[in-house]
Amino acid sequence: MANTEQTLFAQRFRGFFPVVIDVETAGFNKETDALLEIAVSILKMDDQGLLSIDHTVHFHVEPFEGANIEQAAIEFNGIDPFSPLRGAVPEEEAIKEICKAVRKAQKAAGCQRSVVVAHNAAFDHGFLNAAIERNNIKRTPFHPFVSFDTTSLAGLALGQTVLAKACRAAGIEFDNSQAHSALYDTERTAELYCLIVNRWQELGGWPLAPLPESDAQETENTQEDTKTTE
Repeated sequence: MANTEQTLFAQRFRGFFPVVIDVETAGFNKETDALLEIAVSILKMDDQGLLSIDHTVHFHVEPFEGANIEQAAIEFNGIDPFSPLRGAVPEEEAIKEICKAVRKAQKAAGCQRSVVVAHNAAFDHGFLNAAIERNNIKRTPFHPFVSFDTTSLAGLALGQTVLAKACRAAGIEFDNSQAHSALYDTERTAELYCLIVNRWQELGGWPLAPLPESDAQETENTQEDTKTTE
């Protein structure tokens, strides 16, 4: 990325680098249930400050030792955890490679920390954090608790909270037969996130307009008063 793009990216989210993630799992408990698939879409920003997908990193993941596998979960997502055709890799390898790719992109964008973007972000972020902790990975680019949830953003911008319905409302093609694949869902979520952020800019919501001088002075005075009373 060019220096101008780095500056725009760093300014847009106050130094945060948004990274779109989706996971497929063998249940809902991040501590006990297996992580089976993870994909990360890394974003780029053009000279006008508009976001798009740069590339996606994707892994099928071997269940960690002692992991619980809920039959209902794998029937829902259609994953056979032990199929050799999946080409699954150990969980530690998948997470380390994702962290490496994200760190590289984060640095190129001039940002200091990466933030998970996901649909119902608490779920995906929780499984990511659990895998990081389980594998004792110390050098992680991800903020431990901040996330951007496209469920909330889509509800605000499009009046929809289900990923498929939000994508269709936004004019993004969504094939239900491919849903519940981490790769497919991540890229649709990334398209949705980029569209909402870009639309906000196009509508004049970013950059923020400077405060009128009188309002700016009032804000400054309020901040000084707050400091005095602390």
